Amino acid sequence: MGNCLFTSGKVDNAQISQTTTSTTSSSGVSKITSNPGISSSSSTLPTPRSEGEILSCPNLKAFSFSELKSATRNFRPNSLIGEGGFGCVFKGWIDQQTLAPSRPGSGMVVAVKKLKPEGFQGHKEWLTEVNYLGKLHHPNLVKLIGYCMDGENRLLVYEFMPKGSLENHLYRRGAQPLSWAIRMKVATGAARGLCFLHDAESQVIYRDFKASNILLDVEFNAKLSDFGLAKAGPTGDRTHVSTEVMGTHGYAAPEYVATGRLSARSDVYSFGVVLLELLSGRGAVDQTKSGVEQNLVDWAKPYLGDKRKLFRMMDTKMEGQYPQKGAYMAATLALQCLSTEPKVRPQMAEVLAKLEEIQAPKNLVRHSHSEQSSPLTRSPMRHHHPSPLNLTPRGSPLPSRSPPLPSRRQSPQIH
Repeated sequence: MGNCLFTSGKVDNAQISQTTTSTTSSSGVSKITSNPGISSSSSTLPTPRSEGEILSCPNLKAFSFSELKSATRNFRPNSLIGEGGFGCVFKGWIDQQTLAPSRPGSGMVVAVKKLKPEGFQGHKEWLTEVNYLGKLHHPNLVKLIGYCMDGENRLLVYEFMPKGSLENHLYRRGAQPLSWAIRMKVATGAARGLCFLHDAESQVIYRDFKASNILLDVEFNAKLSDFGLAKAGPTGDRTHVSTEVMGTHGYAAPEYVATGRLSARSDVYSFGVVLLELLSGRGAVDQTKSGVEQNLVDWAKPYLGDKRKLFRMMDTKMEGQYPQKGAYMAATLALQCLSTEPKVRPQMAEVLAKLEEIQAPKNLVRHSHSEQSSPLTRSPMRHHHPSPLNLTPRGSPLPSRSPPLPSRRQSPQIH
């Protein structure tokens, strides 16, 4: 039930399930569908688990609907912090010790996701989210505090993420451009989250890694959210699991879309797309463009392995303020993640090691003024972007409440 802290909706069995069709959420992200804790250490996730076992998780509080009405001031419009195809997300307050509703401005701030009964996200995906986030705990996974299942009402209560989603920082009008250091910090944190999932004793494949599902705390630490499409990885000597295709156009690995064969390397491909977004400042799919420029991967690949051309794809909003060596290392890493052959892609542990190397002091040397104006660090076509006053979107485990992203960012969703 992912998108609760973000912008798009999905479903594991039927959410947007159609046969090779796509739908577009209010966030402008379209999904494709086709049919062909565990603290910081790993632990086994029994699969399958019954609904009763999932909901009786000792780490989660079972809230009543009346408690969440009180915590959000009856879901008042001025408490709304995000909305999408899944429903709405509201800001609420609860007591840090008892988790009982508290007065606005007192206690602990939380994000309450309230699903639309007729929304894209069904009970199965909601239950999947409770299952995984009730068991898995890691600094780079968003914390699920509790849930509510009352009649047709399905709600989830998360920790509040003050900086909102990575997507909002990259594409929301008025957002202050992210520095190179913050972009690499976000990439590294997200990579740690995926490493934790992939290296768990019972491997978890995230299946919908994208910019809108990466939430940021006040210090820009990245946390993965929206586990409604998560899937148990292969066991024994199997290399993949076969499943219906679900996810988001532009992010989903080509072999998964074509065959329904899902593996941890599918997540690695999606990570490569997000790394490209961080480098280029462009969305995974831009439907306002034509030809090769419409798909970020197709457009960027020719530049990634060429030091002389790399500056042409770097985000002009950074105004050349990035280390040339580090940028080339990151571009090379993205190219490896985006290999059309899954076996050639690195494992997430290797990706994380490379990102940490990119951030090593020797690769973070700032250029002199003359170096910054070289073609490798600053595009001659760059535009000046004055620093806006309203810097960051209001955050939560979902999308900040803001106008839908322009149509250029629409990327079909896979269901």
